[in-house]
Amino acid sequence: MQNRIVRPLIFLSLFFSLLFFRAAWAEESDSAKDLAPMSAAQIEKILDEKFAEGKYSRTGADQCLRCHDETSDISAMGIFKNVHGSRQVKGAPFQGLQCEACHGPAGDHVKSRLKDGEPREPMITFGAGSPVPADKQDSVCMSCHQDDERQHWAGGEHDRAGVPCASCHQVHQAHDAVRSRETQAEACGSCHTKQLAQIHQRSSHPLQWGQLLCTDCHNPHGSANQVALKQQTINDNCYSCHAEKRGPFLWEHEPVSENCSTCHNPHGSINKDLLNKRTPQLCQSCHTTAGHPSVPYGEAGEASGKASAFVLGQSCMNCHSQVHGSNHPSGNALQR
Repeated sequence: MQNRIVRPLIFLSLFFSLLFFRAAWAEESDSAKDLAPMSAAQIEKILDEKFAEGKYSRTGADQCLRCHDETSDISAMGIFKNVHGSRQVKGAPFQGLQCEACHGPAGDHVKSRLKDGEPREPMITFGAGSPVPADKQDSVCMSCHQDDERQHWAGGEHDRAGVPCASCHQVHQAHDAVRSRETQAEACGSCHTKQLAQIHQRSSHPLQWGQLLCTDCHNPHGSANQVALKQQTINDNCYSCHAEKRGPFLWEHEPVSENCSTCHNPHGSINKDLLNKRTPQLCQSCHTTAGHPSVPYGEAGEASGKASAFVLGQSCMNCHSQVHGSNHPSGNALQR
């Protein structure tokens, strides 16, 4: 009698175990199908159709957050802690179509089950790894962010390089690293690796401590000036902090008037004062030593043959101390 009861229980146990493993396998296969490769042309066609049909979801963010919650590898919960998900900011995306205001109509993307071999219906995704072209990603951002800071985005350095907005900005995070004083240099340095290394050299501007920002000199959203500078010239950029070097001077040093970066590297240098070379080599790259006393003379006027004390320490600037320019009547040699 006991065996008659136990055997059916065993079979039932095996049956439900198989159902459980089948369900688990189905969920795993659904995840794999999410990653099914699609060409950019296919994605663009599907997105155009969804927009044309207006296939927006009825439940909005509630449906999205079933997958993109705190436990997800691609969590979107941080958006409620920044301006995009705020209820207090007028015109924030979540006050309208919520997630779909930026990502486009969800359509069948939110289906809980997919047929065998069926890929997840695409939505507009953002960032460097997105199959959606950078210009289409940026058009979503620019639909709201229209101001003087972004008027030169089209044709700017980042636009020409195909860098989308979301490659720098973390929209779904409470903390956007590129907009913080403490982390902006590291965020920019993820692409500009040479400049990131230079700010850690012996002599540099205080970028690594957040006392000066990349955006104090450059406009990452584009500029009419070279290398996305905020001011019209490199010198004007430097003068915004170093006003004492501006002049006008009675006696000017030509390379100083032309371009500060002739002598200085603004991002950092192994030499003091951000110099491109050590002195006197830096000075001698323009000024020849011919006809200039480089060794001390004895009482009788003969050369001693020993190195001149005047080229040690501050080197040429021991004498020519006003190297940026002089207003002294006798300062033609930039000595006073």
